[in-house]
Amino acid sequence: MALMTPARPADDVGEILLTAEQIAAMVAQLGRRIAADYQGKDLVLVSILKGALPFLADLMRATQIPLALDFLEVSSYGAETESSGVVRILKDLAQPIEGRDVVVVEDILDTGHTLSYVLEHLRGQRPASLRLCVLLDKPARRVIPVEIDYRGFEIPDKFVVGYGLDYAERYRNLPFVGVLKPEVYARHP
Repeated sequence: MALMTPARPADDVGEILLTAEQIAAMVAQLGRRIAADYQGKDLVLVSILKGALPFLADLMRATQIPLALDFLEVSSYGAETESSGVVRILKDLAQPIEGRDVVVVEDILDTGHTLSYVLEHLRGQRPASLRLCVLLDKPARRVIPVEIDYRGFEIPDKFVVGYGLDYAERYRNLPFVGVLKPEVYARHP
């Protein structure tokens, strides 16, 4: 009896939008900009789990100034390919941010529902400043306007995975950002 070999995650990607090298170059550039803007300040990078984790890890190494990290975990997608529009905070910050300079680090800005909610939540904690760093901006899907202070790439309205972005908790470990083949999410209810 022949053993079936499971498909490699990369086999489910129809198109690579951004290579690992392109991402690395952009993250280095964003890190330099943030370091220049926050030199001598009490900077906290707040990452939104789970998707932004690879971006945060690379960005913090590229930001060559003292900084702190904290995390929020929010949910608005579940196992779907589109945001439900209902945002829930599953894990809040561990440390107070009042009076501190905060940069929210997020993998993708899509409809704006999640980030608008997160930014409002954080504003209520009275940071000295609050800015947003987004690796991927998908403006074609925007429903709620959100100002981006540090933008990586603008991408088309396609369902992307890789470099932290997932579909049903898979594909986060791909080193690039690619477009998931539609038949992949069509076969998963």
